Amino acid sequence: MELIILGATFFGFLILGVPVAFAIGLSAICTILYEGLPVAVIFQQMMSGMNIFSFLAIPFFVFSGELMLHGGVADKIVQLAKNLVGHIRGGLGMSNVVACTLFGGVSGSPVADVSAMGAVMIPMMKKEGFDTDYAVNVTTHASLVGALMPTSHNMIIYALAAGGKVSIGALIAAGLLPAIVLMVCMLVAAYAVAVKRGYPAGKFPGWAEVFRSFAAALPGLLIVGIILTGILSGVFTATESAAVAVTYTILLTFFIYRTMTLSNFLRAAAKAVKTTGVVLLLIGVSTMFQYLMGLYEVADLAGEMMSKVSTQPWMIFLLINVILFVLGTFMDMAATILICTPIFLPIAMKAGMDPVQFGMLMLINCALGLNTPPVGTTQFVGCAIGGISVGAVMRTILPFYAALIAALMFVTYVPAFSLWLPRLLMGYKG
Repeated sequence: MELIILGATFFGFLILGVPVAFAIGLSAICTILYEGLPVAVIFQQMMSGMNIFSFLAIPFFVFSGELMLHGGVADKIVQLAKNLVGHIRGGLGMSNVVACTLFGGVSGSPVADVSAMGAVMIPMMKKEGFDTDYAVNVTTHASLVGALMPTSHNMIIYALAAGGKVSIGALIAAGLLPAIVLMVCMLVAAYAVAVKRGYPAGKFPGWAEVFRSFAAALPGLLIVGIILTGILSGVFTATESAAVAVTYTILLTFFIYRTMTLSNFLRAAAKAVKTTGVVLLLIGVSTMFQYLMGLYEVADLAGEMMSKVSTQPWMIFLLINVILFVLGTFMDMAATILICTPIFLPIAMKAGMDPVQFGMLMLINCALGLNTPPVGTTQFVGCAIGGISVGAVMRTILPFYAALIAALMFVTYVPAFSLWLPRLLMGYKG
């Protein structure tokens, strides 16, 4: 009965439009009160969930991404991407994919990525004669690569939701190859639609211009290399790398590029504080939720239900993907990770999936949710920038969805995409 109350109140609050964090917390409170447990359990679980040293990486990575967003780094990355692939059919669309991938690497946030790249690329593509729905779809889907990059705070959230079963360093290394796969799939989709619609190709500016734009963008792109090199060499931990990222970004935007203003710095700080507060609230209330799910053995029950459908690992992985995709359409990325990881990670591991590989599966599924109504954060931002309705964009979304699903299938059924680099660079034994 307690499990029914937990599930019914949670989904009931979501249907009523209650924000996810409050829906999680209120459903946990209702269940605790029904169970007759002391109310102090609520606060104990919240504090234990938030009072973890590794969570310091979250505000630092968020702040670093906001500084990149407001510090003028995007313009240099856009110019580099345009010089590299702008001469191919549908050149601006291809440039958009590459630019989103590169900026996702330095920001680690799909929302920051679509905000920065969308503000530059969508008006530019519309001016050059590209359809608005194409410009928005390319931007919003390519920006999802940021969830897999070393600066992604969602990796930190997953590592801690996994209960210490996975190394943050291994996750950071594991995300690089899936990110490249996702970028390639998006390039194929963008090119295919460009050919079908007859979009023109741009002009190649010459290798001298390519190298010039690369030199201008390189200081910003170095943040990925600094984080990876520092963690893999043991110079600093994953948590310390986030602080290094902030320090480097401040030096870069204030003293190297000289594009950061005081007002933009304060705006970035305010946005980082707001985002961090939301994430920590989600972590606190999700800890209560996880406590109750563990108490009522939700993971075991879910595993038993899936085993009745099939005992084949490939089918179990497919079912997990479908469930995560559906949940991701109406839940925030962090909330989905925090709630679903304790349920589905044990099931996936029992079926033979490594926790690092499952982390990549989880992040791509949650990223898909960011681009799917009714939540669809990145899609709403992209549509607002493009001045187009969500419905109009959804009508031509299938080629880009197909690209994302193809990347998800590669990661799900080919473990090497997630595990090769951690094993090569870190000696990971998983």
